[in-house]
Order: sequence, then C-alpha cells, then structure tokens
Amino acid sequence: MENSTRRYRALGVSRSLRILSSQSGDGEEAGTSEDVPGTSAEGEHEIELGEVVRNGHDKADPSQFDLLKVLGEGSFGKVFLVRKIVGSDAGALYAMKVLKKATLKVRDRYRTKMERNILVEVEHPFIIKLHYAFQTAGKLYLILDFLRGGDLFSRLSREVMFTEEDVKFYLAELALALNHLHSVGIIYRDLKPENILLDAEGHIALTDFGLSKLPLDEGKAYSFCGTVEYMAPEVVNRKGHSFAADWWSFGVLMYEMLTGTLPFQGQNRKDTMTQILKAKLGMPSHLSPEAQSLLRALFKRNPANRLGAGTGGAEDLKKHEFFATIDFEAVLGKKIRPPLRPVCGPEDAYFDPEYTSRTPKDSPGVPASANAHELFRGFSFVAPCLLENGTTVYKKYMEAPMKSFRPQERNFFDEYVLQEILGAGSYSVCKLARHKPTGQQYAVKIINKELCDCREEIEILLRYGQYPGIVNLKSVYDEPTKIYLVMQLLKGGDLLDYMMSKVKLTEQESAVILKSLATTVAYLHENGVVHRDLKPTNILFLSETGRPDGIKICDMGFAKQLRADNGLLMTPCYTANYVAPEVLKRQGYDAACDIWSLGIILYIMLSGHCPFSHKADDSPQTVLQRISSGRLDLHGKQWVGVSNDAKMLVTDMLHIAPQRRPTAAQLAKHPWINAQAEMYYAQQGSTQHQNTINVVPSTPQPQPQSHEQKPESTGVHLKETVAATFRAIATSPLVADLGPVAMSELARRRFRDKAAQRAQQASS
Repeated sequence: MENSTRRYRALGVSRSLRILSSQSGDGEEAGTSEDVPGTSAEGEHEIELGEVVRNGHDKADPSQFDLLKVLGEGSFGKVFLVRKIVGSDAGALYAMKVLKKATLKVRDRYRTKMERNILVEVEHPFIIKLHYAFQTAGKLYLILDFLRGGDLFSRLSREVMFTEEDVKFYLAELALALNHLHSVGIIYRDLKPENILLDAEGHIALTDFGLSKLPLDEGKAYSFCGTVEYMAPEVVNRKGHSFAADWWSFGVLMYEMLTGTLPFQGQNRKDTMTQILKAKLGMPSHLSPEAQSLLRALFKRNPANRLGAGTGGAEDLKKHEFFATIDFEAVLGKKIRPPLRPVCGPEDAYFDPEYTSRTPKDSPGVPASANAHELFRGFSFVAPCLLENGTTVYKKYMEAPMKSFRPQERNFFDEYVLQEILGAGSYSVCKLARHKPTGQQYAVKIINKELCDCREEIEILLRYGQYPGIVNLKSVYDEPTKIYLVMQLLKGGDLLDYMMSKVKLTEQESAVILKSLATTVAYLHENGVVHRDLKPTNILFLSETGRPDGIKICDMGFAKQLRADNGLLMTPCYTANYVAPEVLKRQGYDAACDIWSLGIILYIMLSGHCPFSHKADDSPQTVLQRISSGRLDLHGKQWVGVSNDAKMLVTDMLHIAPQRRPTAAQLAKHPWINAQAEMYYAQQGSTQHQNTINVVPSTPQPQPQSHEQKPESTGVHLKETVAATFRAIATSPLVADLGPVAMSELARRRFRDKAAQRAQQASS
C-alpha cells in the first residue's frame, strides 16, 4: 500500500447482506487455504491494529445501542438497524454488523481485520463509512452508516434493467470509488450489485471490504476469491491479478445493468469459469455503439490491454466516449441528481422482509478460545469526526429528516368495519369502511402483500396526497398478509361511469376535466413522479354533484419516480386502452406516456367512443395492432361538430413519437383548454374559477350536443370495448415477455442465494 503510514479520517461504513467474505452472493464464494496467513503464496501476514480512542472518551459497547430491526443474517452473524442512545450522536441510526468469533476461521479473522483497517483508513464520498468498532468476549462489532436505499442488486432486480443514462451515473460514481482505492494500493476484488448500497439521496456507497487486498511488492495477488460470475480471467486461472481485475468486474456490472443478464453464466460453477476464460462475448444489438465500445475495452482477457490498467488508470476510462456527457468533478461533489431517490418510508423499506420481520436479538457469544479477545486486540475504533476537540461535528453527517410512514400499531378491525366492495383490481380490492369511533366513512384499499409491493405507492401518496387533485391517504395498517390503505372517500363515481351516463361531453366540459387532470399530472411530473396507469376508472369525482373540476386521481399503484433528466422508465406496466406504443415495444417510456393516456381520455370524452377497440368482440391482436400503429379516426360521424382545435390537440397528445407530445405543464396552459374552460365557468355563473387567459378558438365553437340524440346502448358499448382491450392485454403474445420481475435472471439468482445461505446455516 502506498504510504502505509498515511492516515485518513474515517467517516463510516454500512450494512452488507453478505455477512462475511467467505459467503458470496451466489452461495459459491471462492475461498481456499491460500487465503490463510502464513500459508498463502502471497505471504499474507497478521495485521497490527492500533487503538483510535482519545483520552476522555470511552470505547463503544453494545449497551449504547438499541436494536430496531434485523437487516441481514448469515452463518457468522447478523446485521442490525440500531439507534445510538448515548453520547453526542444519540438518536442517530446505524447499521451494526455483528460477527461471532467462535465461527470465524483463521482466514475469516484475517479478512475481518483487513476490512476494519481499510474502513478506518479510507475516506471517500462513495465508500461506506465506519463510526465505531468494538468487541466483547464472544463477538466483534462494526458500527456503520445506515444507508436506507438498500443495495443496487435489489433495485436492479425490481427494475429489470437500467437506461444507459442511469448506468453512466452509477458507473461514474463507482469509477471514482475504485480509482481512490487503487490510488492507495487496495484491490477491491468483490465488485457486484449486492455490495453497492444507495443512500437516502440515491448516491452509491461501496461496502464489504472483506476480500480486499493490499498487493505485494511485485504488484500481484494470487488468491482465488470473489463471486465467480464477476471474476476476471486472471483470477480464475490463478496467474496473479492486480487492479485490472476490478475493471473487468466493473465491465460485468455495466453489462448486467444494461441488459439484466450476466455476460458469462454457465449451468454450473465450472462452466461459468470456462466461459470467462474462452467464450465469445455476446453483445446485445440495442446497446449504443459507445456502450459496446466500452464493454469491449473492459472485457480484454489480457489485463495489460484492459481499459483502466494502463499508466493513465481510471483517467483513461473517464475519457471514453461513453462518459462524454459526464462531468466527473460534479459527480465527485454530488452535484448531479441521482436517477432514483429512494422514496421515504420505514427505515427498512429497501431491505429483505425475510430478515426485517424477525425480532432483533443479539445473544451473548461464546469465545472460540481463552485468547479469542487477544486475537483482535486493538479492534476498537471511534471515528475522529465524533471526537474532534472534544465536541461533536456529527450533525453534518446525519441524514436529512424524511417523512416516513409508520403503519398503525392497532389492528385494522379494531378501528373499522368493512362494508360493500367499491372496486377491484389485479392485486387489490377497494371496500367501503366505517370508522367505529366517529362513524365516518372511508375507502379502504386492501392489498395482498404476496402479490404486490405497495411501499412506493404509499410513499407517493404520503408525499403528494395533499395536492387537491390527488386522493388523500389517512392511515396505513400492516397486517400479516395484507396492507390496508385508509383513504378519503370519493362519492361522485368514476369518470368512465360519468362519460357513459352522458354518452358524449361538450368541448367545454371536456376541457375543464382535462385542465384539472393536466394540472395534477404536471405537479406529479415536476416532482419526478409518473403515474403510468391513467384511465377513467382511476379518476373519481369528489362529490355526487359531479363538478368537472372536482376530480381526483385515486390510484397510485403503478406510479413511479422518474430517472434523472433522461426520464426513461423500463418497467412494463400499463392498462389496455391507455398504453402508449413505446410501452408495448419496451423501448423505454417517460412522462409522455401519461400524456398519451390523457389523450385517450380526451378522445373518449369528445367522441363517446374508444379509439382502438371498436367492437366488444375485437380480437386481442386487432386491438394491440391498432395501439401499436397509433392511427386515429377523427372523421367518423361521432366527430361531427367537434372543432379542429380539439381534434388537433387529440392528435398531438396521441402522437406516436413521445417527444412530439405536449408536456402536462403545456397542456394546462393550452389555448383551446383555457378558452373552453373560461366559457364553461362563464355559463355556470361562477366567478371564482375565472381564468386570466383570454384566448378564443381559431374555429367556430359548435353548440353543445344534446345527449338525448344518442342511443342508450352507446354507454354500454363503450364499457364493452374497453373490456375487450383489457382482455387483449391478458392474452396477447406481445405481452408474454413482460412477465413479473420475480422471473428475471437477477431475481432467480437472489432466490438461489437465499437457498444456499439457508443450507449453510442448517449445516453449521
């Protein structure tokens, strides 16, 4: 290590689901006797640990922390969410990593000491931070930063794959972290999504340094260690590896984020290693030329030819064309907005419920031998940021307060009586409920926890539910198998029933409804949220008077926070008539998909017909072909009397190219919408809703049509055509590939990880 006496102010570290380096994310961690000090070809030696506790300050101990949750567990110990209850940092949340000395093999003791020392020595914005280290007779404790965003693996498993702009952001932060480690002589050796955590803002933090290595004088290490799928060829063939091995793993991570699959993965461990050494890399055609170029430069089997291994190091990588739009100085200063900021929720929202549901308990550990404590002499550590000049500077490192939902502690049925069903969806049912103490009525959305993860919906409702156009969430009840969302009761019925009752709306009434919706959607988009399932049945009237401006969006089940500025979303999620072509083609979609859905609603309001399903018995193939083509019929008899301005707006909102559609903010200011809304309020005799925009239509406004001229069966026909489209989605081969995220390769890998971990625990 360069300048081994150089000291860094330690700022902390966070939890890792892989408790110790001898456990991997795939349950097949490579670790042999070569790792044991004294037996390795690398000549590893015992690490001296110095005390870093100032005079007048006590070492930390377990009694100073309240156990709140279990975040992870392995055969060697656990990771807890804890709260400090004494000292200058009382009230702060940390991750407590607890290791049982009795279960640690010699190499594991060595790696634990190595991890502790690296965390003390290294300071970097994108490397996890250590606050305390201490031991008891039977256990070792590392007190790390608690990063509420969970690991990158979890997000990748849920999202299936990222956009290239997302990947650039994460790789840029990761490259800076690896470059810093290399600059102080450390090879990381265990790069994978599970070891990359996200903080409350969405920035990364590299964690788990149990396999990290200080290279020898000749600059190479020889241990066969890491997670097989991410190993560089020189690690697999044991010919000696150095910093270049990390850049190979960097390429594997990049490939995985861009495609949702691993570049080299065989039927078994041996097959995977053979592929790493010999197989030709398959490059998906949808990747940009710049991305393909970077991957090829990283996947050089000769480490000397690998990008990042030359004299320029990471600087050569930063100059690659893939990163042409990245300002690395801004990245280092955390001045670039992350692609995803974790929604504010319970502290354990992004951690595996298999662990968080357990009762946190730190039982006494039995020492491995009489001198077990002496083996880790000097393990104790208190971060200097907590000791400077006898005063605390801790506050500047604490997370900003975040609004967090906490489920009610009382049982739902102690408070409410369920009544009739109001509606039902794929993952939930909505029922009327009476509040026992007050008699007040509410709508309760009951979600099956096994079918749906509703945490993001809850957080979006909590953040934005106070807006006039969004339903208000009153409380949340978390029961063993169901989540109960108690919400404001909207008594006016949904927009589809309203349109069916009137058959066809006037331009003025349509404009008022669209303006209200566009204003609400613009508010969501400005705050980085895309709804993704706007349809008439998800839009309800506040009261039975049916005022067109008294509508609210009531279902956030598919709502999602947008990526940074590129805004593309990849998760397949939609409802029949209201899905944009780019969603069906899985090309990525953004806030423009909400505009498409609003365009469908406007089409139905003005014409009384559904644009892509004309008959109740339309085949699924027919409906989906019409949606994908984006062709519209604005010349039928149902459009007689509709102004050209209205037709042009429908055409713009349903344009097949997302970038050609107006934004929600532009819709709210559209001349036709504001002119028609102004005329509506003038006719209603209302002065409080007068609009300051005074624009008249470019074409004469026809007289409102009489609803009596339409047959009564038209409303029923509309409902049937919408239902036909729903059936099309359910049976279409176009959507067969859009299976649940749980079927992705990443999710399957995690399931295998858990099974391997359980087997290891059972055998220990």
